[in-house]
Amino acid sequence: MFPVMALTVTTWNINSVRLRIDLVAKFLKSARPDVLCLQETKCPDDAFPLRRFRQLGYEHAALNGQKGYHGVAVLSRLPFDGIDVQSFCGKTDCRHVAVILGERAGLKDPITLHNLYVPAGGDEPDPAVNPKFEHKLAFLDEMSRARHLHPARNERAILVGDLNVAPLEHDVWSHKQMLNVVSHTPIECEKLTAARVAGGWIDSMRVLVPEPEKLYTWWSYRARDWRAADRGRRLDHVWTSDAIAGAVSSIAIAKNYRGAERPSDHVPVTARFEV
Repeated sequence: MFPVMALTVTTWNINSVRLRIDLVAKFLKSARPDVLCLQETKCPDDAFPLRRFRQLGYEHAALNGQKGYHGVAVLSRLPFDGIDVQSFCGKTDCRHVAVILGERAGLKDPITLHNLYVPAGGDEPDPAVNPKFEHKLAFLDEMSRARHLHPARNERAILVGDLNVAPLEHDVWSHKQMLNVVSHTPIECEKLTAARVAGGWIDSMRVLVPEPEKLYTWWSYRARDWRAADRGRRLDHVWTSDAIAGAVSSIAIAKNYRGAERPSDHVPVTARFEV
């Protein structure tokens, strides 16, 4: 018998795991998610602070990192049945890692969990003059075509991460003023939505918190007083396949972590599943 259990998954662009390991530890001691998905770890695998995570109870790790840039990791209190890493756009720039949670984690039916870090795209929203933006658009297109991001009809799958696009009008502080700003341009929004639809994914955050309510997970370092200005964007996402969409019972955005000492500009987003 496999009883119904609660599974909590946190996604967080940490902007250097070694620099902010104490902040991560504070969060883990408080929130105790079962699984933590980090992006922008900026850390090669052989230098990842695994010992600290094990001390915190996160003994299982799936890493895909490199020195100084990008990088993703999954840290878990539950064991994995499998680990997979995929590359995009012919680059080995450490933007994807997936794990399978199955019988070893106490689940009768397995869950595939993808952790993604989509390119930020630079500042100029013109692929003709900005190679970073060109790369971002190509990455989003490849997400639409990627078979490993297309769950089978009855497959329980979750996709989380910093997707670096705020696709909806109320995912940004001002739709009108953000239309020409990278992360909310029409072409990015269209391509991210196309990738979600192609994979049959459901935007679980917006199921639980429908528009027109504002929803942010990121606040710029450039703001003198980020809290007072509250010019945020929803760049971090939780997508679910249809087979597990109904299991999402809550999603919490830990906004207070943006006000920590030496914070990331992203905050933790935690989804709870009744599985």
